Amino acid sequence: MTSQYHPPRKHSVEIAGHKTSISLEPLFWEILRTAAAREGVPVNALVARIDVERIASPTPPGLASAIRLWLVAWLARQMG
Repeated sequence: MTSQYHPPRKHSVEIAGHKTSISLEPLFWEILRTAAAREGVPVNALVARIDVERIASPTPPGLASAIRLWLVAWLARQMG
């Protein structure tokens, strides 16, 4: 596991045929890969799903923030 205090790293993802880059701390990238594997989808598909939920929100945050929030909620569901 990477140090939780490592600065963000930028990775490219594809959402609905559109490439974009997202900056997340390595710890969040690790959790995102784990969540995608457990959900049985590729990381790009999970990011696309989070993006759809984000856009539907009354006050949509940025994509990186939405991913972090989704991951915290996902981890909470895993623990509960």
